[in-house]
Amino acid sequence: MTQTQPGRRHRTFSWADPAASAAQLGQRTGLELLHAMIAGELAGPPVMELIGMDRMTAEEGRVSVEMTAREFHYNPLGTVHGGVLSILLDTAAACAVHTTLPAGVGYTTMDLNVKFLRPVTVRSGTLRCEGTVIQRGRRTALAEARLTDGTGRLVAHATSSCLIFETPTGPAAEPSGTTSNGRLDTSSDRVPGVSSDGRLGASPVG
Repeated sequence: MTQTQPGRRHRTFSWADPAASAAQLGQRTGLELLHAMIAGELAGPPVMELIGMDRMTAEEGRVSVEMTAREFHYNPLGTVHGGVLSILLDTAAACAVHTTLPAGVGYTTMDLNVKFLRPVTVRSGTLRCEGTVIQRGRRTALAEARLTDGTGRLVAHATSSCLIFETPTGPAAEPSGTTSNGRLDTSSDRVPGVSSDGRLGASPVG
């Protein structure tokens, strides 16, 4: 779009190469990886810089993230865009699942069902989103996320399903659960490193 309006605001941001953090997926548990990001040992994902996430906490099965609502988050209606709120919800829910995974096991979001309950503006203050794991199975996990404003009011809620799989161990390796053409293999429901009853196994993964 051609921008000719007077009084335009400007924003710049920077980010670190995400490859360094991604390389740690096979070396650390999910909780260890998130703790390293929180401590500044590893850089957080660039999307955190993009939308201005301020803070993260993590424990097994639970993650919280915070973001202050800003004008650059707005949609044409003068409220924070639902996509921005969905990033917070997806991050909290999916990272909560990540905290339960051993080294060498990864995940990806399969779906995110969001309910927007109240409009969010700059007057909403610091938004806090807490994700928790509801159920963790052998191949999938179910999590939820609750987004509250600066006064503690619930403004959005989401549930999310995540696929769990073994991460590649080399350049030519493929995640467990995929066929040679990269499609999901439904012939087996077992994830290495996870016992038959859905609990984390004691044997190393990878």
